[in-house]
Amino acid sequence: MEKASKMQEEKHLTGTLVLSVFTAVLGFFQYGYSLGVINAPQRVIEAHYSRVLGIAPIDRSAINFTDTNGNMIFPDLEELDVSKSTLTLYWSLSVSIFAIGGMISSFAVGWIGDKLGRVKAMLAVNVLSIIGNLLMGLAKFGPSHILIIAGRAITGLYCGLSSGLVPMYVGEISPTALRGALGTLHQLAIVTGILISQILGLDFLLGSDDMWPLLLGLSGAAALLQFFLLLLCPESPRYLYIKLGKVEEAKKCLKRLRGDCDSTKEIAEMEKEKQEAASEKKVSIRKLLSSSSYRQPVIVALMVQISQQFSGINAIFYYSTNIFVRAGVDQPVYATIGVGVVNTVFTVIAVFLVEKTGRRSLFIAGLIGMLASAVAMTVGLVLLSTFAWMSYVSMVTVFLFVIFFEVGPGPIPWFIVAELFSQGPRPAAIAIAGFCNWTCNFIIGMCFQYIADLCGPYVFMTFAVLLFGFVLFTHFKVPETKGKSFEEISAEFRRKGRSAIKGPKAATELEGLRGSQEA
Repeated sequence: MEKASKMQEEKHLTGTLVLSVFTAVLGFFQYGYSLGVINAPQRVIEAHYSRVLGIAPIDRSAINFTDTNGNMIFPDLEELDVSKSTLTLYWSLSVSIFAIGGMISSFAVGWIGDKLGRVKAMLAVNVLSIIGNLLMGLAKFGPSHILIIAGRAITGLYCGLSSGLVPMYVGEISPTALRGALGTLHQLAIVTGILISQILGLDFLLGSDDMWPLLLGLSGAAALLQFFLLLLCPESPRYLYIKLGKVEEAKKCLKRLRGDCDSTKEIAEMEKEKQEAASEKKVSIRKLLSSSSYRQPVIVALMVQISQQFSGINAIFYYSTNIFVRAGVDQPVYATIGVGVVNTVFTVIAVFLVEKTGRRSLFIAGLIGMLASAVAMTVGLVLLSTFAWMSYVSMVTVFLFVIFFEVGPGPIPWFIVAELFSQGPRPAAIAIAGFCNWTCNFIIGMCFQYIADLCGPYVFMTFAVLLFGFVLFTHFKVPETKGKSFEEISAEFRRKGRSAIKGPKAATELEGLRGSQEA
């Protein structure tokens, strides 16, 4: 029986489904590439900004305080500070405007996804990516700082929309048995994009003074590929059936995605969800946030996003090069790329683990592993001045931290939100969850350096405390969604004090999330 079930699952993985998922997650590849690409060429881009703005590169250690006769001179250090602050301002805008664009556009995910449909919406927003990357690729032919900031902002708008539309589409076209594994591919696309941007950003490849515009604009090639491949992808059958009532068209798309598999059960599930959506009507962001019926699932949706960003993973990527330098690594940039390789490998492993182990248990295991790694890293950094070999302890914990992140807290938040809500509130829920993720990303990017300067080697204890809180929240509040249909998960939220699933353990897990989701 189990063997027959596995064979049935394999049949669900058709060529059209693989093409559709691959095409969709190209949006997350662009997101990852945009996250990582700006770091490697920082030095050469800042030098170019200096030339364009007429600001001389500032190196205080090289300032000569005597003239040719040996007499003391006093350069205008205030003017130097102004020049430095101007350059810092433009560079900071170049980096952070990407997250601001994502924050703004994430609120429009539900509207554009329902207005145009999932596939047409991804086609439309891809134009933003093409324009943004074109501006960055042409940065040397105009005011580079303006073109890069504008290009990063437009690309951020695209990524904010894409990071909501892609999980929505992939979640709706995936068979229940493969939904978790296919959902994990979002994170795999992100880390692959980051890794490729790190490699291409090396000085002897595209990180040079001549090639950096091509490096910044190269994800436009992925945008063009996605644009043309989307023309071959079927629309979400759930969207057609439930939102538009186009039953026959939905069945045709489902047949393309499932092949010769019997889709009777899935059609019946969509019919139930359609009836539920009709009774729920359309749920706006305002209603989702204000209604007590959705309060618990909304809190869970926001907390998994907060836990992903405030886990300290971005801080690790920021601090890793410094740790490798202290460990005596001759070429720390290659060690940082090594972190990216580990990042990618364990994301692949997570694809296979998420359907075997389950979302909730894998999420908790990842958080606990990150907590232990953060504590060990703090010990290594504190004792570094006393024991030189502690630098290697810190270096190993960087890899462990990344590994535990990728097996749980990295991929799961991207798709579990779509699983927690039925068709009515799902677009609004994904929109506010995406906004929360982008906002937390921006806060970490802006504040980490100040926290690191304040706390010194104890900076990762801050994240250890947060991780402990996230472990407790996940244990008591986050349900297991593995192997459950959207209708089953939605029904579990509605049944307060009762469980549709056999066994006291499941009832305990879902107790805190159940509420009456009635319009």
